[in-house]
Amino acid sequence: MEITAEWHPLGAGDLDELCRIAAFAHPNLPERVEVFAEKLRLFPEGCLKFLSGGRMAGYGLSHPWALNAAPKLDAFLGPLPEAPGCLYIHDVALLPAARGRGAAHAFARHAEALARDRGLRRLALVSVYGTARLWARMGFKAARPAGLDLAGYGTDAEYMVKELV
Repeated sequence: MEITAEWHPLGAGDLDELCRIAAFAHPNLPERVEVFAEKLRLFPEGCLKFLSGGRMAGYGLSHPWALNAAPKLDAFLGPLPEAPGCLYIHDVALLPAARGRGAAHAFARHAEALARDRGLRRLALVSVYGTARLWARMGFKAARPAGLDLAGYGTDAEYMVKELV
């Protein structure tokens, strides 16, 4: 599977920098380093770092998950589902200098390839901070599954799904 030149596998040594970027990008949605470390341990192929000028300027995290469900923020996943319904994009966070270069699109393409490789036909995510328009341009559509609680994601959170054809 090809990763663009600026996206690279995330390693355990990158977690402190990931936390710094996460704190900048998501000041109202904090998550502990241990929670990020678990995602990396459970599904390393879905965890990438974005490099700009040789420095980490963003990250993307994804993992198999149940469709129409969103993991609680700052909570451990536990075992990944044996029969997932989607590849869930937990987060794509970029520092301002790294934005506008197609990095989010490239990460979404990586997630699509991961999903297809595993026989999954959908991507899902929770859009925060008004990013639903960005994700819609990539083919994601708003979904409102009954009983889905997004309160921990902020007032403008929106669950979105992309069908892979």
